[in-house]
Amino acid sequence: MRYCWLCGGPETSADPMDTHHIFGGSNRKKSERMGLTVDLHHNKCHIFGKKAVHNCAETMQALHEYGQRLAMENMGWDKDTFRREFGKNYL
Repeated sequence: MRYCWLCGGPETSADPMDTHHIFGGSNRKKSERMGLTVDLHHNKCHIFGKKAVHNCAETMQALHEYGQRLAMENMGWDKDTFRREFGKNYL
């Protein structure tokens, strides 16, 4: 069973999960390799909802902070190393 990073709800047939890369663009493949992805309900939490990642700057910032902390913890990095790897410090 897959659960949504944003709302915590389970996947449903009415709103299936998408795998969202926390750091996109030129960092998309790096996000994939490092496991920096989350599950999000396609409609309400990924694309169209009021708090959806692609619709709400606050949600996107929270996700970037989460991803940076996760990367730093898993890789043993500090903020400077993260910034060198991903081009920006989100914390």
